[in-house]
Amino acid sequence: MIFAPAVLAAAVLTGLGLSASAQVLNPSANGNALIQQNDLQALQNRMQRQQFQQQQQQYRAQDRVIVQPPPIVPRVKPSCQTQIIGTTAVTNCR
Repeated sequence: MIFAPAVLAAAVLTGLGLSASAQVLNPSANGNALIQQNDLQALQNRMQRQQFQQQQQQYRAQDRVIVQPPPIVPRVKPSCQTQIIGTTAVTNCR
């Protein structure tokens, strides 16, 4: 799963290396060199963002797998006693 993005990144960076060398060979096109540098930066940013998103997806997948059971909370039963005295019910809770 991680191998495919690495191959893609290597292919993109190899392609970028070729455009960067063309940029050095053609110094007369300063405007084009600036545009190519901006394109290179945008492509690098896009690759970093994709890698970050993939890492976050992996973290979320791991978090979904590791589900902890709910904690066991002891319950305290009230010790209440109800007494009927005549027609009145009296409750004593301790």
